[in-house]
Amino acid sequence: MPENHNKKLFAGFPPVSVRQWEDLIRVDLKGADYNRKLVWKTPEGIPVRPYYSSEDIRDLEHLKSLPGEFPFVRGKKTMSNDWLVRQDIRVEDIAAANNRALDALMNGAGSLGFLLDDNVDYSQEDISLLLKDICLASAEINFISEGPPARLPEMADRENIARGGTIYELHGSVEYDPLGALLTKGNYPQGEKRAFDLAVSMAQYASRLPNFTVINVNAAIFHNSGGSAVQELAFAIAAASEYLGRLTSAGIPAGDAAEKIKFTFAAGSNYFMEIAKFRAARYLWSKVIEAWELDPAIAGKMVIHAVTSGWNKTIYDPYVNLLRSTTETMSAVLGGADSMTVDPFDKPFRKGGNPFPERIARNTQLVLKEEAYFDKVADPAAGSYYIESLTNSLIEESWKLFLQTSDKGGLHEAFRSGFIQDTIEDTAAKRDSYIALRRDVLLGTNQYPDPGERVIDNIDLAAVNPVQPVAEDKLGRPLKIYRGAQAFERLRLKTEKLPGGPPKVFLLTYGNPAMRKARAGFSAGFFGCAGFSIIDNPGFSTASEGVQAALESGAPVVVVCSSDDEYTQIVPDIAAELENRAILVVAGYPADHAEQLKNAGVKHFIHVRSNVLETLQKFQEELGIQ
Repeated sequence: MPENHNKKLFAGFPPVSVRQWEDLIRVDLKGADYNRKLVWKTPEGIPVRPYYSSEDIRDLEHLKSLPGEFPFVRGKKTMSNDWLVRQDIRVEDIAAANNRALDALMNGAGSLGFLLDDNVDYSQEDISLLLKDICLASAEINFISEGPPARLPEMADRENIARGGTIYELHGSVEYDPLGALLTKGNYPQGEKRAFDLAVSMAQYASRLPNFTVINVNAAIFHNSGGSAVQELAFAIAAASEYLGRLTSAGIPAGDAAEKIKFTFAAGSNYFMEIAKFRAARYLWSKVIEAWELDPAIAGKMVIHAVTSGWNKTIYDPYVNLLRSTTETMSAVLGGADSMTVDPFDKPFRKGGNPFPERIARNTQLVLKEEAYFDKVADPAAGSYYIESLTNSLIEESWKLFLQTSDKGGLHEAFRSGFIQDTIEDTAAKRDSYIALRRDVLLGTNQYPDPGERVIDNIDLAAVNPVQPVAEDKLGRPLKIYRGAQAFERLRLKTEKLPGGPPKVFLLTYGNPAMRKARAGFSAGFFGCAGFSIIDNPGFSTASEGVQAALESGAPVVVVCSSDDEYTQIVPDIAAELENRAILVVAGYPADHAEQLKNAGVKHFIHVRSNVLETLQKFQEELGIQ
């Protein structure tokens, strides 16, 4: 064996400090501002630099621990990264729900979420039928309800005992979240006292079930209201702290109360940020456990369920939802989620229970397990300078917001004062504006639409625009659960409803081949977002020829697509020849000639800085589309 076989591969290369890299970058920038050119801010307000190095993570506290060690940033598993594939099933008919559950288990699911009817008082016989032929030792069982029967943990326990099972074999939860109802409806189900009495009752019984939780902190509410990762984490920890305080005030030991709390986080599409979010959640919960002076091992029992984002899903180009869900699932499992629900891609526009979308949703996770082996390595995100730095930034920012919430009296009081709503709504408004300006892209909706796509006959409008129930005696205004695409979808559905078909947009292409082609493509995508019918053209030899073709087409909107210099020559003539028989639009905004074009009668310019949503709404109004 060669003598130098123990030498490190890069031993011959001198180390390069961050300072040296920064100096070289500034030379390349030629005086341009480094922060403005290369540093961007996330919706959470966290600055992201163009690169990271070992110096960025040198002093991070959480890197001193290993997987399975407090504060559990690196996960609670030491030998793998396994998670449970969960499928949620709405219980409308108990026997049918049982059949769907068995089918899901036979096809790869390891966890079930039964969405119970809040208006049904389920009996022991109902629960037995729902769980018929399901091996409770092999499958995690979760019940989701805003007002579950008080005896639900007991009924699940009795069913397990009747089959000869032990208390250790019953895995799962009752996902009861009265604070979640407060946030989304404005008040607690059946009143505050009764809501928490039920929580206490279930927690007391579940103390005998080591692998069964009864309180769920549904942090996905904050995400699906347009909130940021920082807000989702901070308010989740605030909710968990509120539950700890309520349960301990009722006489339940703090350690027992903490072990009965489960967390549900949404997995969004900001890939690395979401990985960091799940890692940061465990750290934040560990710090709460530490503040309560509880056994650190309790933090290691934190149960995190993940569910794909509802906020970014669309009804147009719906198969893109599959791609969104795939990256979201990757983020959640790489971040160390214990279980995962991938919602079917058609959830935004159809009621559940469709076999094909459900199978694809399950298989998304199965492929990551069985083919990509994401379940084989503990803390697969470890050591990434960027992810470790993001994790630390999320921890710091979320803890600040958590302390602000605590200073206002906790989640309940912060909601009543409007602090929670104001914080979330500010971020949601910013995210909405980014979509309207196309700074954030929803593929097929606000960018690269298929103008010929028609969905109105294939969707359930009640599913597209669900009614969010609101309590009559509200303690505060509820958070609004919505999808970021809804404003664009309403716009396009209005176009689809027109009895005579969508309005035509005629692209009058002329002059410089590169510019007219580029601006025609831009204009087609712009008006396609409203579902308008696009009439493209290869280019006209004269502007007058283009005007005649436009008038013959009967299009109510004519978009001139050419170069800035040529606009001054052709647009005044085009405007005069059209004689207001169509709405004249110029693609681009030639700042040096804008006043001249406006004086010629041009009122409309579309360009990369346009607010696409507002502009298209005005075009619809001008065309009389109600």
